[in-house]
Amino acid sequence: MYEATNALADTMIALQAENGGPALDAEGAAALAVGLAALAAGYAERGIGSAAMGAIAEDRSLFGLGLVLTVLPETLVILALVVVFVVG
Repeated sequence: MYEATNALADTMIALQAENGGPALDAEGAAALAVGLAALAAGYAERGIGSAAMGAIAEDRSLFGLGLVLTVLPETLVILALVVVFVVG
């Protein structure tokens, strides 16, 4: 994952030097920000969801807590969308 990020950064720097302007326009940067936030939220939910299901299987009273903890990473995507609409 980190290698891909470094490759993307190197490509963007090369494009900026070649064209003399920004490599991404405002819409592209907004799409990249929301996409990366969604990717991070999905990665976080991967472990939280399985742990919540295991806890609920053991004790049904943990359903509410498991639901809140599973939905919590999605606030990253909502915050990214809010930032896109406020800035853009």
